[in-house]
Amino acid sequence: MVRNWTPESWKQQEAKHLPHYEDAAELAAAEQALATFPPLVFAGEARELKRQLADVSAGKGFLLQGGDCAESFAEFHANNIRDTFRVLLQMAVVLTFASKQPVVKVGRMAGQFAKPRSAPTEVKGDMELPSYFGDIINGIEFDPATRRNDPQRMIRAYSQSAATLNLLRAFAGGGYANLRQVHQWTLDFMNRSPWADKFSNVADRIGEALDFMEACGVDPQTVPRLKSTDFFTSHEALLLPYEEALTRQDSLTGDWYDTSAHMLWIGDRTRFDGSAHVEYLRGVGNPIGMKCGPSLEPDALLRLLDTLNPGREAGRMTLISRFGHEKVEAGLAPLVRAVKREGHPVVWSCDPMHGNVIKSDSGYKTRPFDRILAEVEGFFQVHRAEGTHAGGIHIEMTGQDVTECTGGAVAITDAGLADRYHTHCDPRLNAAQSLELAFMLAERLNLEAERQHKDAA
Repeated sequence: MVRNWTPESWKQQEAKHLPHYEDAAELAAAEQALATFPPLVFAGEARELKRQLADVSAGKGFLLQGGDCAESFAEFHANNIRDTFRVLLQMAVVLTFASKQPVVKVGRMAGQFAKPRSAPTEVKGDMELPSYFGDIINGIEFDPATRRNDPQRMIRAYSQSAATLNLLRAFAGGGYANLRQVHQWTLDFMNRSPWADKFSNVADRIGEALDFMEACGVDPQTVPRLKSTDFFTSHEALLLPYEEALTRQDSLTGDWYDTSAHMLWIGDRTRFDGSAHVEYLRGVGNPIGMKCGPSLEPDALLRLLDTLNPGREAGRMTLISRFGHEKVEAGLAPLVRAVKREGHPVVWSCDPMHGNVIKSDSGYKTRPFDRILAEVEGFFQVHRAEGTHAGGIHIEMTGQDVTECTGGAVAITDAGLADRYHTHCDPRLNAAQSLELAFMLAERLNLEAERQHKDAA
């Protein structure tokens, strides 16, 4: 049990980027309703994710974390969930097959509804309204009724998360993730991508391996790991009233868990000394992520690690670097050295998305794919130089055929952004770009394995 902590003790600390609800009674009613709802995930599942992440922190695996920038009520559809899930499966298969390492699959799904904003309000003409904080708080349309911070939206977000989790569990355990189906995971529109052919070759080789195993008497249908997969969910723990309402005490251990997701993370804007978000997350037993950007000094990082993981439990902490392609090597290296020196067991993951946003000539916010790849390359170079494990990737992506990030083998141009620019928040990689990134990551992981083999010889 964490000392001097309760699910509501965060209220005594500084809370940034939380919405103001005009009706306190309405907020309390929504919180009380959520507190009676069943947990979305279970403590045992969170502990299993922590166990798998402990292996990654020891250099025995890789974390693949991806999904929507911000889930929306309008785009809630079984096909969208399925398509993002299968792109993540494709990426995981590429990484596993090429690197011979287990891949921990975590979706930014079933709860990624809230987004921080630089200003609490937005002005258009002579009208000032609350900023759009994500569908769990208010709506994206600029009108007074929709932009009202509405506590009842938390109830709808819970229901959508429950339905999403139900479908994800069915896909992961009900046969859709069976490796015999690997050829069927390619989306129709991906046939336009050269990476679809490369994935097809990987699928052929997997099929041959399964045929060989079957000929040797090993029936893939009776081996659970070949016909199902573990899949976990995560989101930024930004809206603390929602997280507190879904905090439950585990009946087996007596520890507290946030049952809204298996893994929660703290954003770059809310990870500071005295933060309400840090106070809340230090008391729950879930695996925790923390964004690390250019403003984070090594000493501050070490203080945060001591607060969030005083027992230095392996698998508890994932540090997600997000510097931008030009700053990653200079900014990340001091943090890696400090954490290594102090002996904190962490998973180092790379978010190559948030530091590489630009405004295109056509007026759209975008992320050039070459900058994303450059930050990933810099991330690997830092860990190669420091002798540490480059353990994961954290991306905003979708299974939809969107045109939001320029570049890649599909060659999305500035002029082409308007074709299918659908994001509610930040630009996402589409399926073809995500798969291209997976092949690049597989090459880097192979190089790291070769280096380690030579060092051990």
